[in-house]
Amino acid sequence: MIENALLVSVANAERQFLVRSEGELHTDAGVINLEILQALEYGSIITTHLGTEFKVLKPRAPDYFRHLKRTGAPMMPKDIGIILAHTGLNTNDIALDAGAGSGITAIFLGSVAEHVTSYEINSGFAKRAAQNVRNAGLTNIDIVEGDVLEMTSEAEFDVITLDLYDVVKAIGVVKEYLAPGGFIATFSPFYEQAFEARKALARFTQIKTFEVIEREMQFGKRGTRPATRVGHTGFVTIARA
Repeated sequence: MIENALLVSVANAERQFLVRSEGELHTDAGVINLEILQALEYGSIITTHLGTEFKVLKPRAPDYFRHLKRTGAPMMPKDIGIILAHTGLNTNDIALDAGAGSGITAIFLGSVAEHVTSYEINSGFAKRAAQNVRNAGLTNIDIVEGDVLEMTSEAEFDVITLDLYDVVKAIGVVKEYLAPGGFIATFSPFYEQAFEARKALARFTQIKTFEVIEREMQFGKRGTRPATRVGHTGFVTIARA
């Protein structure tokens, strides 16, 4: 039974709606009774009362990034991607994430890892993150409203991601819970914060800092060129225990 779906217009793929199989969806192209999704399979075509067709797709992490409500600025997929690639996060891993923000990073991690615990000190952000995780239909993610600096855990974590202001203090706390051979990955918007993160990780091995520049190509009548959108978001530092 379908619970979550991405509805993509057959006529215009840029027209998309992330929905649950309940209630109605009202669009400028007509109304859809979403409860009928429960009897369909992914790949089916659903039609509004005005005859507009939408394809029913299974949502993936990039769809949640694009469509879920956000609080603040989440880590971008390009930055999350390099963390996944260089830590080798897999289905047997237990991950720790802080701060959760909108829960976007936790959702990407939870789409791969066995379990994710994500800390968020801001009450409003934590509630939004928990709702986004529920909307994503992921049951292997726990959003904890609290300060990661005060955390205690009996578990060890294979991968730890840190996207918060006081990254140095956070490293000092969470490193005690990192499994042998595990990775800590930090996200820093500024050079200075990246320098501090590297200092705090000095006793770790395989320390690398990346700036991930993403340039989408634009195709038009006049020619082809890189998009003019600024590609910098921050610096990712990854180190191994």
